[in-house]
Amino acid sequence: MIKYTLLFATLVLLFSCGPREFEPPAEVKEVLELAGDNRTELEKVITHYKEEGNVIKEEAAYCLLGNMKNHGYLEYKLVDSAGNNVDFNVLDYSDYEHLLDGWDELEDNRGKIHFEKDTFYNDYNEITAGYLIKNIDLAYKAWDENPWAQHLDFDQFCEYILPYRSSNEPIEEWREYFIKELSWVKDSVKNPSDPIEAACFVNDYIKSWFRFDPRYYEHPTDQGLQEMLNVKLGRCEDMTNLAIYAMRAMGIPVMSDFTPYWANTGNNHAWNAIIGKDGKTVIFMGGEANPGEYELGHKLAKVYRKTFAIQHASLPEKMEKWDKAPPYLNSNSIRDVTDEYVPAQRVKIELTKGIPDSTQFSYLCVFNSGEWKAIDYTRFYGTKATYSKVGLGVAYLPAFYYDNEIVPAADAFLLNDTLTIDNKTPNGNDRIALTLYSTTKRITKETTDFIEHAEFNKGKTYILYFWHDKWEEAGRKVAGEGPLIFNSVPSDAIYWLVEDGSRKEERIFTIDENGKQIWW
Repeated sequence: MIKYTLLFATLVLLFSCGPREFEPPAEVKEVLELAGDNRTELEKVITHYKEEGNVIKEEAAYCLLGNMKNHGYLEYKLVDSAGNNVDFNVLDYSDYEHLLDGWDELEDNRGKIHFEKDTFYNDYNEITAGYLIKNIDLAYKAWDENPWAQHLDFDQFCEYILPYRSSNEPIEEWREYFIKELSWVKDSVKNPSDPIEAACFVNDYIKSWFRFDPRYYEHPTDQGLQEMLNVKLGRCEDMTNLAIYAMRAMGIPVMSDFTPYWANTGNNHAWNAIIGKDGKTVIFMGGEANPGEYELGHKLAKVYRKTFAIQHASLPEKMEKWDKAPPYLNSNSIRDVTDEYVPAQRVKIELTKGIPDSTQFSYLCVFNSGEWKAIDYTRFYGTKATYSKVGLGVAYLPAFYYDNEIVPAADAFLLNDTLTIDNKTPNGNDRIALTLYSTTKRITKETTDFIEHAEFNKGKTYILYFWHDKWEEAGRKVAGEGPLIFNSVPSDAIYWLVEDGSRKEERIFTIDENGKQIWW
């Protein structure tokens, strides 16, 4: 009732002021200018709702058009070290391990290979009036007619129901498909006003035919609905998108949250969240686990929420046009929600290293898959940098992003669960012996008498590094039956023990007062 009262009041106010002759908002005008030859298509949408006299749908059109500036379909290409295209199909391999072997074989023959951006198709150049009008009409109908959507206000509708895309996937018709496919849900729920119950029914349906496949980590683009219907496989990004399509089509308010990089293992992750009737956010995983059943498996240092609306506090909105941001922070459609997930702390850092020319921002990095990778940013003043909402129990490196590279800005430090900061500066004057049992916490084993056993590949060479503005080698050992002992190693450092020739997924660690490895 509150929603309808507000809508009615808005309509009365607008029409009491006479015909709606005012021009579109400034941000919509900007997009119309950018659209070039496609401007006519976008203007048709505005004209359609003006002539129809539907103020709410006209405002919804402005929400989409005004935030369309940086949305589009992104194609990647796989290239070798010489910039030549490399043919690679993830489904040519039976599983992820064979895919990695195939990738290594390609690199043996072609040098280092990597994905790079190929073509970006801006929505304002490609989208049609018919597509947008149908999207708005069906989204509004889902909001208006489904009982589990009645707790949403207009702004929530615009962010969690209305958008026609979720990431950089191709634009496709998905609302009509899922409205027909899931028409049974309304008759199945016991509490029609509960969006979480409705979401569980929809997610059970997705789980019946779609599953996660790590091979899609190396798929060059985010999949659209048609590709997912065909292959029925995807990575976490595809799973969250699929849940968003199905649930938003039904008026269920769902979004995608993500961490750029896990803080205590490799890779990153995206998952879904839903706004419950009480306004609280509940996480789940599209196609895998329902709301109330899902838990994140690794440590979070930072969490962002993908939005359709432009976030004016985002990094790209603050940067100069010529400046570049690290991956995952270069979107103006993400919002920091770390404190919704973990205890977070504001951290003040003195930038003790040289500041590169024309640098305005410093970054906070976690160690992930053999590299320090940026997960947060701040504008620094002088040599002072303050990062807000930072996850606890994590090893961090303050850094600059210069010439597309992470450059240390200060010593690495540990932000402990006790809210204390422990700067890790190697002490070459105080050298210690390290007795090491593992390269990562996940494979450390203990016997029933609590005697720790080493877990190394016998005959393999292991290299010990310590961090001192770069990874410096402290020694090499060939594994036998027992632990590896390294003598005369600088104390009070962050260390990294790596098997020679590995994929660098080993974890960093420190040494406690008892000589034990503490993993980060």
